Amino acid sequence: MKALTFSEFGESDVLNYRDVSNPVLKPGEVLVKMEAIGLNFADIYRRKGNYHLKGIPPYIAGYEGAGTIIDSNDTDFIEGLSIGFADVPFANAELVAVPADHIIPLAEEISFDLAASVLLQGLTAHYLATESHSIKTNEFAVVHAAAGGVGQLLLQMVKALGAQPIGLVSSVEKKNFVESLAVCQVYLYEDDWVEKVLNYTSGGADVVYDSVGSTLNDSFRATKERGRVVFYGMSGGDPEPVDPRMLMDTSKTLTGGDLWSFLTSHKERTNRAAQLFEWIKSGEIKPPVITKFQLSEGRVAHDFLESRKNMGKIIMVP
Repeated sequence: MKALTFSEFGESDVLNYRDVSNPVLKPGEVLVKMEAIGLNFADIYRRKGNYHLKGIPPYIAGYEGAGTIIDSNDTDFIEGLSIGFADVPFANAELVAVPADHIIPLAEEISFDLAASVLLQGLTAHYLATESHSIKTNEFAVVHAAAGGVGQLLLQMVKALGAQPIGLVSSVEKKNFVESLAVCQVYLYEDDWVEKVLNYTSGGADVVYDSVGSTLNDSFRATKERGRVVFYGMSGGDPEPVDPRMLMDTSKTLTGGDLWSFLTSHKERTNRAAQLFEWIKSGEIKPPVITKFQLSEGRVAHDFLESRKNMGKIIMVP
């Protein structure tokens, strides 16, 4: 089979589209012919060596995708079934071995492209909005990096759950885009956003979802007493230390978030995906605009994602 691989860490020029051996199925796995593969910043970090990788080169990145079962060691899933997944390694290939408990069956109205564009980021947004902080009606919820993949979906979920979302973005172009997407209040980082949030909410947000990291202490400043900051990413660099005395004095809460802590069973995956797809089918959540590349164009796709010019979802097609 063909796969997008890398044998050393570095820029996109280390990527190589080449022949590799087909996966060998283990008990309880199915073999999936890939139709669409989601590209995420985690794939960039793996290529650069920022994440630990097991095994020996050539490495194959990718964790998200959709396709058709063509062979099965698990009798509960039949050949020909359309499925998606959000957390299966080695997805940047024509064929992927998928453990049965990671399978998310796709209804007829959910295309391969749609599944590959929303599962990883959509399930992330889902646990953030329902468990890291359970959104309640009329709360104010601030979403950092609101034009990003998770940010777009999280902003819309906050609204679907009856709260008032506030988006933070880095450019006027992104501000206009997010306002049209979710019809909500949006502020630029450069415009003293903390003060604007405090004024708009009359004292602070109920929750701030921070995926930037370097903004963590500002997020606490924008949160009301007994409010919560959910820290789930560091796209802007490591956060400064948080003063526990401040937490005590203001009764504020800091909560961490990582998707892999919440996808612990087949039921967990399918229930969260069912809610995500239902919101999409009802029109309460607009799926991201898709930019599509061939898997053989992996270098170009990586460069486009790293340029941060993309405001939708990049998928690659074998």
